[in-house]
Amino acid sequence: MEPPPYLVPHSRESIRILYADDSLLIIDKPHLLLSVPGRHPLNRDSLISRLEHRFPGVAAAHRLDLDTSGILVVPKDKATLVALNQQFQERAVLKTYQALVYGEVRDDEGEIDLPIIKDWHNRPKQKICVETGKPSLTHYRVLDRLPNRSLLELKPITGRSHQLRIHLMALGHPIMGCDLYAHEDAFSASPRLLLHACELTFQHPLTKGLLRAYSPAPFDVKGLFTSRPG
Repeated sequence: MEPPPYLVPHSRESIRILYADDSLLIIDKPHLLLSVPGRHPLNRDSLISRLEHRFPGVAAAHRLDLDTSGILVVPKDKATLVALNQQFQERAVLKTYQALVYGEVRDDEGEIDLPIIKDWHNRPKQKICVETGKPSLTHYRVLDRLPNRSLLELKPITGRSHQLRIHLMALGHPIMGCDLYAHEDAFSASPRLLLHACELTFQHPLTKGLLRAYSPAPFDVKGLFTSRPG
């Protein structure tokens, strides 16, 4: 007997459009909204499916996890999609996140260079594997500290699934509210995953100028939530 399908929570928060032109949109995705529709019909609600009603032809150039909030660039046409995909493949898109992690991170800055591969026996989890994992690199910087917690700025150089979550877990400082990789104290410390994609910089495929978008994290080092703009 097959287990029942996993039905994701449905976010009631609205999508914020930070920037729009004829080629693309820059979006602030709320927490608990899929980037693209899930396979099950009851999991069709997503960033892309909501945008399709207003902007037919939009597609996903990259994704954020269901639990992660923050910035995404969404192309409006195939040519823009191809151009953005190339920038992501060439690692020319600069991404910055903020995360509140469990424990006091010792070094003010550093990097986590640990290869990641799918954990097939524990899907959808990933795992660190020095023999078969794909190279994965994350730079981090401590923004603030309190007893038993640290606010970090994260710059992933590669873009593996769950990279930031699993890298910080391997560092010994799991992200608070993480249901996949955090221990019980870190998981129960927050009602949501405290990970936010706060900045994205890339070359506009049409104008060739640099676009930089910013969305402040909706939490601080105390774990206090700020109201999300409408």
